[in-house]
Amino acid sequence: MANVVVVGAQWGDEGKGKIVDWLSERAEIIARFQGGHNAGHTLVIGGKVYKLNALPSGVVRGGKLSVIGNGVVLDPWHLVKEIAAIREQGVDISPETLMVAENTPLIMPFHGELDRAREAQNNVARIGTTGRGIGPCYEDKVGRRVIRVADLGDDETLQLRVDRALVHHNALRAGLGLDPIDREAVLSSLREIAPEILKYAAPVWKVMNEARRAGKRILFEGAQGSLLDIDFGTYPYVTSSTVIAGQAAAGTGMGPGSIDFVLGIVKAYTTRVGEGPFPTELHDEDGQRLGERGHEFGTVTGRKRRCGWFDAVLVRQTCAISGVNGIALTKLDVLDGFETLKICVGYEIDGQVYDYLPTAAALQAKVTPVYEEMPGWSESTAGARSWADLPAEAIKYVRRVEELIQCPVALLSTSPERDDTILVTDPFAD
Repeated sequence: MANVVVVGAQWGDEGKGKIVDWLSERAEIIARFQGGHNAGHTLVIGGKVYKLNALPSGVVRGGKLSVIGNGVVLDPWHLVKEIAAIREQGVDISPETLMVAENTPLIMPFHGELDRAREAQNNVARIGTTGRGIGPCYEDKVGRRVIRVADLGDDETLQLRVDRALVHHNALRAGLGLDPIDREAVLSSLREIAPEILKYAAPVWKVMNEARRAGKRILFEGAQGSLLDIDFGTYPYVTSSTVIAGQAAAGTGMGPGSIDFVLGIVKAYTTRVGEGPFPTELHDEDGQRLGERGHEFGTVTGRKRRCGWFDAVLVRQTCAISGVNGIALTKLDVLDGFETLKICVGYEIDGQVYDYLPTAAALQAKVTPVYEEMPGWSESTAGARSWADLPAEAIKYVRRVEELIQCPVALLSTSPERDDTILVTDPFAD
């Protein structure tokens, strides 16, 4: 059976939630493999709206196993609250439907405090974090001082882990003018939450490898977007994890051979939340119109997203880095009614034309987009479920996007409703 990885191929907010939900009907396991509860997925099912941060999108589908992999960083208190909120909406969540990897790092309250204290420093450039402690937790993971899910099951180990973390954090906090951490309060809160988390804990790598051998379909669900990748994004205005498709294997404990199809989620235009370069950003009426029509506000932060024309250079780049087999093109209906559409096909920097975004920040800051213009369409594409429902100019736009990014469209999404989707290639097909 084919296993599918879903990755955002822009700066996030591409509409992954709907696509993951649409695909999850046919998967038996849905696994998150990176990020924290800074991820935001909004699912619209039968008119009911579900907002998920830490939980995989599969939880709202009965009979599925949702997995939080080791590549994720987990705020245990947030998870318990989120489970309670989703249960209130009538969704069943139990150890039979949700599994958390034993080696998943835990986000502590002092991680969030450090995150926010750093962002408040006026003498350094703001990164635009959500302030939820994701970055500091990843730092502790690679610094070998993080507390992990399995540590909650043994008090002696837990104390050692807490002590190791506090040696580092108290020194940092002194420099930032923060009070030292109360060791006993930390231990007490961890002991209290431990039973709520441990009941979901399991060796995810083992369960998932056994499931694969049994022929079960697995959907790997990415958060954020490839342009926020710690290595390949617009550094330092990036997230703290590896976002690209290769992380699906490392973030769950499976080999790269377990990935059969990589689906890149791509918006028909471009948006970004937070700071950092954005070559096709619009500060005019067209940009305003894209934002209003696309309801461009972050699921997590509520922040208004920056909007711009479709950037084929960046998407071609992210598709190559993630080995994308096909894209899901979302929010085509937002472009309805534009007389003229523009697509970025290259960058001009100091008189030289580039067909990729250079890594150097100084060059990124100088980018002038090179545009190709296409006629728009006046008819509505909202709710289209076949090519026959689309205006000719909309089809031409989609085909030109395919040519420029050197990747075919596998799915076309025309509204937030899950059934308003045109299937071109089935990612799960063997």
